[in-house]
Amino acid sequence: MTYCVGLMLDAGMVMLADTRTNAGLDNISTYRKMFVFQDPGERVITVMTAGSLSVTQTVMARINDAIDDPQTEPGQSIMQTATLLQVAEIFGRALSDVTAEVASKLDRMSQRATASLIVAGQRKGGEMRMFLIYPEGNFIEATADTPYLQIGEHKYGKPILDRVVVPQTSLGDGKKAALLSMDSTLRSNLSVGMPLDLVVIATGDLKVTEERRIHPDDAAFAKMSHAWSDVLRDGFVNIEI
Repeated sequence: MTYCVGLMLDAGMVMLADTRTNAGLDNISTYRKMFVFQDPGERVITVMTAGSLSVTQTVMARINDAIDDPQTEPGQSIMQTATLLQVAEIFGRALSDVTAEVASKLDRMSQRATASLIVAGQRKGGEMRMFLIYPEGNFIEATADTPYLQIGEHKYGKPILDRVVVPQTSLGDGKKAALLSMDSTLRSNLSVGMPLDLVVIATGDLKVTEERRIHPDDAAFAKMSHAWSDVLRDGFVNIEI
């Protein structure tokens, strides 16, 4: 399993993903779940994946092939579309097609393989947009009422997002909220693990503003995690019933 979270703020977007892939208790690997496509000054697109690795890797391979193929028609490559909605539609079709192909092979073994994606970005002249794409290819979009999206093991990291994240949240506080959301998930679910990939895109930059890989020995992340634990313990002690 995995955990990915994307925040859609007035100031920009914060994207965070873990890298653990679990195919059983004795088969745990590290695979990147965060992918960035950018033509600085023109468009930037970030993708996060959760679910069957065979499905997500095939989807990403097809997306990359369409970008690299000089015969690809305009509107079929995510780097040539007129809108971010069309980017979401391309990913939706690819995910739906691959899911159906894999399902047809696994049906006779009574197995299933599905995946979901978060696709976000901005093109020149357009607004920032963020979509959660389901295995069937349909999707929903982040809004001012719900300014974040999650895929994977989302339940442990959701409470802090519900309490603190609003469109007016700064990018600094957005990074903090996303990291603490991930910290809560890391503590409660062994199928989510480090290293973590963090990407920040400021509104209007049309390129990645900050990109960082956070390893298990990262001192800043450990300090934040310990501070959060202390605050929670102190708050629990001080609450009267």
